[in-house]
Amino acid sequence: MATDEERIEEEKKVRQLQRVADFACCVLHQQAMSLEEAQGLIGGVKNMALRLFPDKEQTFDLIYGARLRRILIEKFPIS
Repeated sequence: MATDEERIEEEKKVRQLQRVADFACCVLHQQAMSLEEAQGLIGGVKNMALRLFPDKEQTFDLIYGARLRRILIEKFPIS
């Protein structure tokens, strides 16, 4: 069972990741960039998530990966 300190630390990490992911979404929507730059930004968010939450790649892909992929598809439609 997690202690209060562990829960507080976990919540801090979650909020940090949420802020970074939200910021990345804003940048993807608002900035002119190449597909490679956009993919690099998403890769950076994923790397940060895995540093904060090791072994949670699948969770990242389900929550944030899907959201970021939708933005990529909107911004760079496949013709």
